[in-house]
Amino acid sequence: MSLRLFNTMTRGVERFTPLAPPAVSLYTCGPTVYNYAHIGNFRTFLFEDLLRRWLETSGYRVYHIMNLTDVDDKTIKGAAAAGMPLVEYTRKFADAFFEDCGYLRLRPAHAYPKATEFIPPMIRLVEELLEKGVAYKGDDGSVYFAIGRFPAYGKLSRLDTRELKTGASERVSADEYAKEDARDFVLWKAAKPDDEAVGAAWDAPFGRGRPGWHLECSAMALDLIGQELGVDVLDIHAGGIDLVFPHHEDEIAQSCAFTGQDDFARYWLHGEFLTMAGTKMSKRFGNILTARDLREEGVDVAAVRLLIFQTHYRQKLDFTDQALDAAREGIRRLGDFDRRLTAALGGEDGVPFRAAAESFRARFTAAMDEDLNAPQALAAVFTFVRDANRLLDEGAAAGPLVAETWAWADGVLDVLPSREHRGAIEIAAASAGAGLGSWTDVPPTDVAQLEAWAGHWAGVRVAAKAERNFAEADRIRDLLAEHGFEVRDRKDGVVEVVRR
Repeated sequence: MSLRLFNTMTRGVERFTPLAPPAVSLYTCGPTVYNYAHIGNFRTFLFEDLLRRWLETSGYRVYHIMNLTDVDDKTIKGAAAAGMPLVEYTRKFADAFFEDCGYLRLRPAHAYPKATEFIPPMIRLVEELLEKGVAYKGDDGSVYFAIGRFPAYGKLSRLDTRELKTGASERVSADEYAKEDARDFVLWKAAKPDDEAVGAAWDAPFGRGRPGWHLECSAMALDLIGQELGVDVLDIHAGGIDLVFPHHEDEIAQSCAFTGQDDFARYWLHGEFLTMAGTKMSKRFGNILTARDLREEGVDVAAVRLLIFQTHYRQKLDFTDQALDAAREGIRRLGDFDRRLTAALGGEDGVPFRAAAESFRARFTAAMDEDLNAPQALAAVFTFVRDANRLLDEGAAAGPLVAETWAWADGVLDVLPSREHRGAIEIAAASAGAGLGSWTDVPPTDVAQLEAWAGHWAGVRVAAKAERNFAEADRIRDLLAEHGFEVRDRKDGVVEVVRR
């Protein structure tokens, strides 16, 4: 295999070599289920979906774990504010997360461990760290990890630990904190009244309480890969760039101190932020766009996937309406070609089409093997679409090799328009009358047929709106306007198409 990935640990692109090929263990930090996940969160999950798909396409057998953080400062605060038990409060947002994953076409992980379901492994990990002397019980009743007793602390985030003050008077008990707050971090938090009130406290030999956020991922990952693969080191650990410190740094410290291994994962992959108007998307900044928002607006998820994959996962991406509109046009082109190719398939592949398909596969593979360069892979896709359309115009024969290559690439990117979105167009075309279903975006030159063309597309728009495909409805409205027609939706339900 020639796959190369950027390893945050070494700050370089390295050849990927798993511990026990073809098996690959992949751990990705999932959502904290205290609210709906926003599209910035899902940019990370989509990059991880791309990684998973390419590994499997490359012949690896991936065991994918994605955790759900259902006990931490945020979930406890949210449950308390709602006056609900923690498990009931978080269930709603966990269910919503899985709905969003379905919308965004994310391949399901093999395991979705919830923190509240893995308390015993967490307790065992803390007990072991206490016995080894790298953890201690503070005067507040919580258990802390002593970073001064772990010389490798800071190697992922490149912290200079010589500048850090450690010890009992320099502790941090919050689940999330800034880089300048690097000190002994909490493994197990002593129970407080708020924890007890929502059912977020468990008995342990070192005191009743609940796990710290960083402890959760280590315990769940080690428990699951131990059971499934019999190993105590991950092949790949992935997440957003904001997790490098403190979350992943603390995971490494507690995991390596527990296992005695040099690292918790062989490769650390991190995706960059998604921004809106140049500002990181954050509930704190109030600039949140959720996957649910996009779905309710009728946005075809293929356009969202295309938009996100047009930027490399290690580069910041600014999510704008203009970018989304361009992605909509892109998936329309891909959908048109997919339908045209399907209709043309038959017999054996001609020499020109065979050469085009082989060149496409080679370019696509080279791009994805170089640190998941999805923008270059998409460039190969659209070049193939252009060349294949020309070959179809020339009457070249397209057969099973072309069909298999096209399906192979879409299996990785998954950017063809959704069936329900294409279905609205097909239904409307059928109901518009004989012969009209074959008409394209290009209007006829015959004046008499032009009115029928506009009426046909008005019917398609009605069907699209009925399917809540507002993105397609808006596109058709703009198409008609471009060619001199105005669509008027009357209050009585009648749709008029008039010449300007």
